[in-house]
Amino acid sequence: MIELEDGRLRVVLLPEVGGGVARFDWLGDDGAVPLMRPYEGGHEVAPGRPEPNRLACYPLVPWSNRIAGGGFTHGGHRVDLSPNRDDDPYPIHGSAWQRPWTVETRDARTARMTLEDRLPGGYAYHATMRYALANGVLDVRLRVINTGEATLPFGIGLHPFFPRHGGVRLHAPATGVWLNDGHGPMPTEHVAPPRAWDFATSVPLPDEGLNHAFTGWTGRATVEWPDKRMKLHIDAEDHVYVLYVPAGEDFFCFEPVDHPIDAVHLPGGAVANGMTELARGTSMERRFLFRVEAPVG
Repeated sequence: MIELEDGRLRVVLLPEVGGGVARFDWLGDDGAVPLMRPYEGGHEVAPGRPEPNRLACYPLVPWSNRIAGGGFTHGGHRVDLSPNRDDDPYPIHGSAWQRPWTVETRDARTARMTLEDRLPGGYAYHATMRYALANGVLDVRLRVINTGEATLPFGIGLHPFFPRHGGVRLHAPATGVWLNDGHGPMPTEHVAPPRAWDFATSVPLPDEGLNHAFTGWTGRATVEWPDKRMKLHIDAEDHVYVLYVPAGEDFFCFEPVDHPIDAVHLPGGAVANGMTELARGTSMERRFLFRVEAPVG
C-alpha cells in the first residue's frame, strides 16, 4: 500500500490492484471521515489480492462499462473482446482495473504509476496515472497512449464508490440519459432525464435503484452528506457520467467518463458518442479533481 497525506486528506493506494484507491478520507478534528467507500479487507480474488470492485475507486481504460456483441469493428478492423468477470456476460470497464500497475515515482503527497497492457485481438496501450494531494483537493490525471497497430476508439474514466448514508444528495446537471430495456444496463433509447432522475439541483438519490449513463453533463458535480455537514465537489474533463445506485446497499457509484455504455454500438459510432480515435503512438488525457468542503472547527 501507498499512503499519501497533506494534513487534511489521506489517500491509500493499491498499485497491485488496478492502481486503485483503498481509502480516501477527510482528516477532521474528530477523526477520519471516509469520502469514498473504504476497502475493509477480505473479498480476495487470490491470496493478498482484493477484488477491485470492493475498492474505493479504480481507473477505467481503455473504455468504460460494457461492450456488447463480443466486440466491435472500427475502420475495418475487428476487435474481439471476451467477458472479463465471471458474473457478467459482457467485457466491462476495459482492463486497467484488473492489472497490477508499476509505481514510477512517489513522495508524501504524490504518486505516479504506469501500466503496459495488450488484450488478445484488441487493444494495446501504455497508461500513466498520477495521484496528488494539495489544499484539500485530490487531483487524478489519467493518460493513455495507443501502442497497437490499429487506429481504435479509446475512452477514459474513474469508478468511485461513495458512501450512501444520512440522506446523501447529488447535484450533477445533465441534459440526457440512456434508458435500457429493464433487464440490464445496455442502452436502448436516449431521452431527457425524467423528473426522478433530474440532478440539476441537489436532490436525494432514488430509492428504487439506478444504473444509467447521463449525457450533456457540465463536468461538475457535488456529493453532499448533510449529517456530516460535508460536500465533495467533483470537476472532471468529461461530459458523461454513469450513475449506479443499487437498491438496498450502503454505497453508490458516480463515474465520470467520456462516453456512455456501449458507445461503440450506439447511433453514430464510438467517436460521435465521446470516445477518442487514437492512431498508433498518439495519446489522450483526462483530469479529475475531488475538492472537499467541510465545516471549520
